[in-house]
This record gives sequence, C-alpha cells and structure tokens, in this order.
Amino acid sequence: MAVKSLQEQLLGVGLVDKKKVKKLKAETLQQKQKIKKGKMLATDDTERQESLKQQRLEKAEKDRALNLERQKLAEHKAVQGQIRQMIEQNRIRKEDGDITYHFTDSKKVKQIYISQTMHDDLSRGRLAIVKLDQQYEIVPEPVAVKINERDASYVLVCNNRVESVDDDPYADFKIPDDLMW
Repeated sequence: MAVKSLQEQLLGVGLVDKKKVKKLKAETLQQKQKIKKGKMLATDDTERQESLKQQRLEKAEKDRALNLERQKLAEHKAVQGQIRQMIEQNRIRKEDGDITYHFTDSKKVKQIYISQTMHDDLSRGRLAIVKLDQQYEIVPEPVAVKINERDASYVLVCNNRVESVDDDPYADFKIPDDLMW
C-alpha cells in the first residue's frame, strides 16, 4: 500500500483543488531555491544563523587575543636572543685577581674576584656587570646601556661614567711655549 502525501489526501477528500496544489508546490519550490542560493533564510534557520554568526565573532576575537599573545611571546624571545648575543659578543674576559668586587643580585650580596684595573673601570663606570644564565659577565658600559634599554633585569652594576683629569698620565708635564717640531 503506497503512502499518499498530504496534498494528495486533501485533493482526494475534496478540500483543495488542483490549482491550489500546483500553486503551493511552486511556492515551496521557489522558497527552497532561494534558501539554497542564500537569498532567503528559512525562519528556523535565522536563529541558527545568528548563533553561528555570534560564535564566529567570538572565535575571531579569541583568535585575535591568542595571536596578540603569541606575538608578544615572540617579541620577548627575540629581545632575549638579542641580549644574549650582545653579552656573548662583548663580554670581557675576567682577569683573575685578588680584589673582591661586591654587588647585589636580587637582594643578595655577591662577589667576584677581578684585577685592579677592572675594579677601577667598574668604579668609574667604563665597565658593567650583567647576569647571563646564572653567571656574571663583565661588558663595556655602552653595551650595558643597550641591554638596559631592552631589559633592565640583566644589568646588575652599571655605575655612572666618570671621566676625570687623573686619567691623563701627562697632566703633570707642561708643554713649553717655544717648542718647535
């Protein structure tokens, strides 16, 4: 026994005529085609479409936040790499000396043994102490300034540069006025 559609059953009972059945079929076919082409949304699809749109917006916002976080992490890694490279290329070999230089590292007093000339240069601000991988390195003051611009946590000691007249070994000797070359 074949199952008849609702339209065929209504037509058989006589509640609708053939013209109305054709008109309804044409309208439903047009609606289906519009829905397929995206020109018209189905009434139950509008809620679903709105929820999908909301989900897409939330996902896009979440992705933007994740990308921003990743970008900050990549920039931080790049800065860390630059600092590491500057320290490794410009570090000054520590001369084993008998003079102890004391400095602080995260509220703890540390010490390194250096020569008298390095001690003088550290005191006058020509050299600086930086920390790299739990080791203390000595670098020139301009390099320490560049490192400090990127991340101040690496620089432990960087005194203000003091240039004095005492640096000139010939300051005690006067140049005669009648000197001829």
